[in-house]
Amino acid sequence: MATQPQSICVLRLSAIGDVVHANAMVSQLRQRYPQAQITWIIGKVEYQLMRHCPGIEFVVFDKSQGWRAYLNLAKALKGKRFDVLLHMQLALRASIASLVIKANRRIGFDKARVKEGQQWVTNESVKPLQNAHVADGFMGFLQAIENDPEPLPATHWNIPIPSEDQNVAIGLIPNEAPVFVICPAASKAERNWLAERYAAMADYAVEQGYQVLLCGGPAPAEKVLAAEIESASRHSLTNLVGQTNLPQLLELLKRAQLVLAPDTGPLHMAVSQGTPVIGLYAHSNPRRTGPYRYRELTVSVYEQCIEAQTGKPWQAQRFGKRAKGEHLMAQITVERVKQAFDKAQALLDSPEKPANIDHSPN
Repeated sequence: MATQPQSICVLRLSAIGDVVHANAMVSQLRQRYPQAQITWIIGKVEYQLMRHCPGIEFVVFDKSQGWRAYLNLAKALKGKRFDVLLHMQLALRASIASLVIKANRRIGFDKARVKEGQQWVTNESVKPLQNAHVADGFMGFLQAIENDPEPLPATHWNIPIPSEDQNVAIGLIPNEAPVFVICPAASKAERNWLAERYAAMADYAVEQGYQVLLCGGPAPAEKVLAAEIESASRHSLTNLVGQTNLPQLLELLKRAQLVLAPDTGPLHMAVSQGTPVIGLYAHSNPRRTGPYRYRELTVSVYEQCIEAQTGKPWQAQRFGKRAKGEHLMAQITVERVKQAFDKAQALLDSPEKPANIDHSPN
C-alpha cells in the first residue's frame, strides 16, 4: 500500500451537477484520510453550495476574471505543495489552472476519457471504467490514490445546509401538504420540456394532494418558463424561481417528496438529499448523467433519438455521445411522465425507502 497522503488537492470547478457528484467522492475521501489536509479548487457559483462542507479548505476560481483568475489562484496556493492532485475536470481552463498547483502525484482521467490536454499536466491516471455514470467515474480518483483493486461506488453525500437557510426554505413552503418540486430549466434551453406539459404534471400532482413548487435560478429565461407553466396550469402553483440561493434550494429539494427535472444541477442536488427524482432525458445518455440513485424513474427518449440520428442503437455508440436537436424533448409524452410519477408514488408508499434504485431508464 502506498504511503497515505497528508495533503490532497481536488480540482473540480464546475458545473453544479458535476460538483455534486464530486462531493460524493470528497466525502469518502475525508473519511478515508481524516488526517489529510484537503483543498478543493472550485468555481465561484459552485462554492456557494459546497462552502460549508466540513474539513475542506476551498479556493475559489472565478472564471469571470479571465487571466487574472489564474494569477489569483497562484497567489492563493503560493508556498503550498500537495502529495496528490486529483485533476477531475476535462476542460482546458482546468488544465491551465493545474499548472500553478504543485503536487508530487497528479492523477487525471484514463486514456479513453482524457481530452483538452489533460494528459500533458498529469503523471498518473485512474483505471479505465467502461460505460460508467459520472459519479462512479469520479470515485475512480479515490480508488487511484492507493490503487484499490475494486471500483468504489458513490454511497453518500455531505452537503451541510446552514440553519438560517433551512429556516428560509421552510418558510417558503405554503402548507403541510406533501411537496412536489418542479425544476423545469436546464442550462441549455433545448433540454427543457414543454411548459404546457410541465403544467399538466403540476395539475396531476395537485389533484393527488400535492402542493407544487416551481424552483430554479434567477436567469430571465428560467423566470419566463416558470411564468408560462403557471399560466398553463389549472391550479395555483408556488413560483419560487429566482427566490432562493443554492443552500435554500437544496433544503426545499430535501423536504420534497418527489422532484421533476430535466438534465440539470438541481436534479443531482435532489439525489444527494435522498429525494426521488423523475429525470427527463433526450440529449444525453441517462445511464451516464441520469439521477444516480433513481434511474428507474427516468423518462428517456435518448435511445430512440440517437438511433434515429445515427442509424445505430445506443449500445453501439460512444458512451458519452449526445443526440442533437432543439425539439427532442417534445418526444417525451405527459403519459410517460405520469407513469413514472405513479411508480415513484408506489415506491414512496412502500415499507422500504427507495434509497438506491439503479435500473435501466423507462
